[in-house]
Amino acid sequence: MIHMVKLCVGVSSFEELESYRDERAHWWGADYGEDVHVHRTRMMPKRGAEMEGQGSIYWVIAGAIVCRQVIQRLASYTDAEGKNYCDIIMSPELIRTIPYPKRPFQGWRYLQPKDAPPDIAANDAENSVEIAAELARLGLL
Repeated sequence: MIHMVKLCVGVSSFEELESYRDERAHWWGADYGEDVHVHRTRMMPKRGAEMEGQGSIYWVIAGAIVCRQVIQRLASYTDAEGKNYCDIIMSPELIRTIPYPKRPFQGWRYLQPKDAPPDIAANDAENSVEIAAELARLGLL
């Protein structure tokens, strides 16, 4: 199993990403007829088979990994001009993680499970996020 890390471009907070969940699949006409979220990227991951149904996409927002979504499957998509893309089909649930600092990069990066930030329990989310964000800002996390 392997995970993916991706910048959440144009989104400034976890709450803003949450607000987009219901419309994301329709931005590109990627309606898979089920309760999923879709992110379209240019290239198909070479290690896609290691992600489907077991890995997650970890979202980097404002310089830190702050949440993840389970990757259900990957699908090829070709637009009207013949350009090929990869649709990352994810569970709609956003799972908060302990914030881990991450510098900007292009495309995506693979993430080994041992290097993935741990999830934050739902009942601890508010306090844990604030504390972890401060520790990360201080370079202690």
